[in-house]
Amino acid sequence: SAGEVVYRNAWHCLKHTVETNGVASLYKGISSPLLGSIAENGLLFFAYNKCKEALGEVPGAPELSLFQLSLAGAGAGCVVPFVITPVELVKCRLQVQNAGKAAGFREYKGPIDVVVKTLKTEGVWNGLYRGNLSTLIREIPGNFCWYGVYEGVCKSMIPEGGTKADLGPSAHLLGGASAGVAYWTAFYPADTVKSYIQTNPNHAAKGFIEVFQSVYAREGLKGLYRGWGITAARAAPAHAAIFAGYEYTMKLLGPSQNSNASFTMHESVRD
Repeated sequence: SAGEVVYRNAWHCLKHTVETNGVASLYKGISSPLLGSIAENGLLFFAYNKCKEALGEVPGAPELSLFQLSLAGAGAGCVVPFVITPVELVKCRLQVQNAGKAAGFREYKGPIDVVVKTLKTEGVWNGLYRGNLSTLIREIPGNFCWYGVYEGVCKSMIPEGGTKADLGPSAHLLGGASAGVAYWTAFYPADTVKSYIQTNPNHAAKGFIEVFQSVYAREGLKGLYRGWGITAARAAPAHAAIFAGYEYTMKLLGPSQNSNASFTMHESVRD
């Protein structure tokens, strides 16, 4: 349709968005993930530690294996979608408004307006939690790889005869950057499907498999991984900085705090 814009690549999207809506439009929807990250991180922190306990972690005992830590991350990934799905729905619906009414997208005044209109017309489960299955399918392998890759990189860089405490900022930066890319690479198509289900009226009533097959039939793997490059490029420095800052903070707080902490700070910048 005349009002619909199909972006050729990330640069075309950036250029068109700034030209038509200004620089501020690049940050449309940012308040939703910022506000939701508090509950999101708290839940992931709780779930990750409970999963580690269930896998046999005991204070003062040897650390869990890399596979066990990854499993704990996957376990946390089973829980956190019930917090982040509504947050991401609000964010995504605000971000696609540039497509305009001609493309079938609704227009909203802000995050609260999205919540109110969605609840009124679609309800809770079929509205705010639309796309929850897609989020779950993304989060389980994503968190498995996120925790596993970070811990794996750090373990591989421990000097002979040393411990994780001997690692410097370079290890944390490399581990965080690798973990961020791994998270989004694990199953990026799930995020693509989620965005279609949450924002596109033509796919609102469809299930994960149906939308997945539709995108694949129309655009192939390229369509399912559309946007992966810019997302991974954003994730690498963001997660590197988060991990380096987190580890430094834990050292300042002391070993008692460090031993009880979990690596959940990435959620506020991951999406």
